[in-house]
Amino acid sequence: MAVQNLIENAINYSPDKTRVAITLKNNDGLAEISVSDQGIGIPEKDLERIFERFYRVDPARSRQTGGTGLGLSIVKHIATNHGGDVSLWS
Repeated sequence: MAVQNLIENAINYSPDKTRVAITLKNNDGLAEISVSDQGIGIPEKDLERIFERFYRVDPARSRQTGGTGLGLSIVKHIATNHGGDVSLWS
């Protein structure tokens, strides 16, 4: 579910017909999953809040893309509960 949320988020916030890349690599015995897109990005001021439940970067944009603001919060919760971590670069 966590990886699915990451992929869906990348697709929903990327322009049509652009690439969403998913990579998996072994990083010192740990699985590292990376989802990269060509989307609109997240403003620096919102980066620290992006994993909060129900947080939306732009409420006006929410009506166009749908969603509840829970996807990335779920990703963080699942990763943490399984001894993992989530990081973000935008």
